[in-house]
Amino acid sequence: MHGRSHLKALMVAAALAAVATAPAAPARNGPAAPAAIAGDAAMTSLLDYLRNQNSTGFLVIQNGKILVEKNFPAPEGDPQFPLFVYGKTGDGALLEDVASQQKSFVSVLVGVAIDKGLLDVEKPVSDYIGAGWSKASPEQEAKIRVIDVLHMASGLNEKFGFEAPSGTKFFYNTPVYAITKRVVAAAAKQPLETITRDWLTAPAGMANTAWRKRPAALASIGNDTGLVTTPRDTALFGLMILNNGVSNDGKRVISEASLKLMFERSPTNPAYGRLWWLNGGDYMMGALGNRKEGPLVAAAPADMVAALGAFNRRLYVVPSRKLVVVRTGATAPDKDFDQQLWLRLNKVIG
Repeated sequence: MHGRSHLKALMVAAALAAVATAPAAPARNGPAAPAAIAGDAAMTSLLDYLRNQNSTGFLVIQNGKILVEKNFPAPEGDPQFPLFVYGKTGDGALLEDVASQQKSFVSVLVGVAIDKGLLDVEKPVSDYIGAGWSKASPEQEAKIRVIDVLHMASGLNEKFGFEAPSGTKFFYNTPVYAITKRVVAAAAKQPLETITRDWLTAPAGMANTAWRKRPAALASIGNDTGLVTTPRDTALFGLMILNNGVSNDGKRVISEASLKLMFERSPTNPAYGRLWWLNGGDYMMGALGNRKEGPLVAAAPADMVAALGAFNRRLYVVPSRKLVVVRTGATAPDKDFDQQLWLRLNKVIG
């Protein structure tokens, strides 16, 4: 199966597995048309907002049913956005590099490696990729554990120089994060592409997801491979998280224990776990180390977990609402995008 019929089958499986879910509406060629778009003021407001915020894709799944699925034309005027696009699927969705959302996908690979007994996050990074990977002194580097990198608390700057003892300071460091991909591949003794396919995308049914070499213009960010996927595949990933590590055709991808550990709040930032953003904390440390009182997104449910990327790429997973939300596209003009999106979304999901 492929496309709409493939996703429909997955949604039906999710509905059967979920507690207190409503049965999916029958459809001849895929999921039922999203409910109440025409004439529904709340839905119209939501979609108009997304359209005006440079969105290219938006998908909401609740209780195993698609509430809304919308692809918008690619926005113009952002010179970097085309560098993150790798074509289009047959149903019109763009194949996009998910930017820093990839961190949360890699977090799952780390969890699977733990399940397989291949990786111990309390061990130093150098145990897996050898000494000399940073510009810190040998003594300083030897104290940087895998868990410190997962928590964005390596103590290194973006040029891998020492700035603070590991585990003491949150700094959202994409170049140092990229070491995690080397660590998990070394622990598995297999290429990243292989373990991503075998451990994650194949069992989760993500047929349009793969690592791609990024254009040279993006190499300066220190993370030269991008994870390219679609809103539907991202939603399948989110549904696996929502279903406690089990894919929609019943395959366990990651243990519940490892899944739980991913969402434990880090010691240096209550809004961050193991490469995932977490809602519901008393305060959050931003990407630049700035502190903000209150939760990550005030309008969102407290138990929301999120994979966030540049260009306001979003995957929200909310267990209490049995909800998965995906947004792709270019950078939103609204600086308060997450809050404003959730204010509108709440009126749709009830």
